[in-house]
Amino acid sequence: MVFYFKARPEAGDYTIFMGLDKYENEDLIKYGFPEDIWFHVDKMSSAHVYVRLNKGQTMDDMSEGLLEDCAQLVKANSIQGWTDYIMNQYYISQITFACKGAGYCSCSLNMLLFLLFGAGNKINNIDVVYTPWYNLKKTPSMDVGQVGFHNSKLVRSIKVEKRINEIVNRLNKTKVERKPDLKAEREAVSAAEKAERKAQLRDKKRKEEMERLEKEKQAEIRSYKGLMVQEKMTSNKQIASGSKTLQELEEDFM
Repeated sequence: MVFYFKARPEAGDYTIFMGLDKYENEDLIKYGFPEDIWFHVDKMSSAHVYVRLNKGQTMDDMSEGLLEDCAQLVKANSIQGWTDYIMNQYYISQITFACKGAGYCSCSLNMLLFLLFGAGNKINNIDVVYTPWYNLKKTPSMDVGQVGFHNSKLVRSIKVEKRINEIVNRLNKTKVERKPDLKAEREAVSAAEKAERKAQLRDKKRKEEMERLEKEKQAEIRSYKGLMVQEKMTSNKQIASGSKTLQELEEDFM
């Protein structure tokens, strides 16, 4: 399950999204787009929130309003700091086992765990880090949903003083739940991009061939003009050498 939200209208037509749990996060990491920007609460357990920019845009093109929407959404879906998180793992595992035995669905279970341990959204003055999707680093030794970074210089940070309910509520009103085939979506876009690159390459080669033919044509024209000038000069010389002098013409007349 992936949740989709619409950013504030004045920021532009942008979609913000996040996975239901760490397994959806894993797929979002694997099948992301170059235009995706990833958000996470620093040193806390939180949702992996993404915003998909337009092609050609970078995170430097994001407006303050769009950044604030993403930061508020990831803060609202954060748990407590890592230390408390580790301490509560035993209790979480016990609750999970009991709920599954009682027949709770995964959605109800996640909601219960969030209500019990989701204190992170109440903590003030947190740091939210964000970076392009392609900078996320995944190694075989990492847990499900865990990521690192290829280049720390591409990681930015924004300070969130407190939760702003007006923003969170506005975003939640636009929330849509879907079960997308992330792999199929990524493959479809990759295929379209590949076809576009091939078309661009064909156009480039066609243009280069036309330019080459035009250069050859112009060179041929210049060569022909040069030949005509040379022939004309030769003809004039022949006429000049074959012409009679004025005295000879007068003698012929007499």
